[in-house]
Amino acid sequence: MKKVPVQVEGRDLVLTNLGKTLYPEAGFTKAEVIDYYTRIAPVLLPHLRGRPLTVKRYPNGVGGAFFFEKNAPAHTPSWVRRVRLPVPGSTKDRETIDFAIVDDLPTLVYYANLAALELHVPMWRVSGEGEPLPPDLLVFDLDPGAPATIVECCEVALLLRDALAEEGLDCHAKTSGNKGMQLHVPWTSEVTTSEYAKALAERLARRHDFVTAVMARRERPGKVFIDWSQNNPAKTTVAVYSMRANPHPTVSTPLTWDEVAACDHPDQLRFTPSDVLARVEASGDLFP
Repeated sequence: MKKVPVQVEGRDLVLTNLGKTLYPEAGFTKAEVIDYYTRIAPVLLPHLRGRPLTVKRYPNGVGGAFFFEKNAPAHTPSWVRRVRLPVPGSTKDRETIDFAIVDDLPTLVYYANLAALELHVPMWRVSGEGEPLPPDLLVFDLDPGAPATIVECCEVALLLRDALAEEGLDCHAKTSGNKGMQLHVPWTSEVTTSEYAKALAERLARRHDFVTAVMARRERPGKVFIDWSQNNPAKTTVAVYSMRANPHPTVSTPLTWDEVAACDHPDQLRFTPSDVLARVEASGDLFP
């Protein structure tokens, strides 16, 4: 295993297997994954800071076995920020988990080197002392049931945007990097985010026959499922600018509302790492 010592913002890291192909169909290597995350860091890090991290790791590439990792293992460098949080109902019978917090570029590069292709975070942050704070975001996860696609998700996104605007709320759209998309709503209300999101999703489902707010998969074919349950504090959503583990590398990408309104084919809203870097260079962060 070839090792390459590097220094990132004063932190010593050892990068390994940089030539390993993590996306075989695209010939996209670990070095290219690390390069993407390094270059996107100025706009990615503000969305990760303070949020407990869950990663989806693909040590043998997207065609191989993968695993989710919440607990920062013992070999995690001491300079990576960690917070110990309770995890009631853990599937691994843990009372607490030591989550990593990606506050800086060295931590981001460290995880990219572990083939942590996907970065998932909750809609809340921790304080400087590591205490959980109330949600600062509400999320609607739009999941199309075939033959519906992201085109139909865009129709639902516009309905949600207008409904939120009527209540004085702003929202921002992004692709999931897979087949669907998400809307993030900056949140300061005392109302529980899950309660609010469920009520709005159910209201739209009653008004539009191509929308469902029901979890059961038998209800989803040809419809867009508004997954309001992602607002459960124990759940995470893929971070904006995170890569996804598809046969070809894709990215969860911020969208303008003009792009959402104009979408009439799924390929219009499929973005690669190079696409996203070019978009950021031209327009900055489209996800405030």
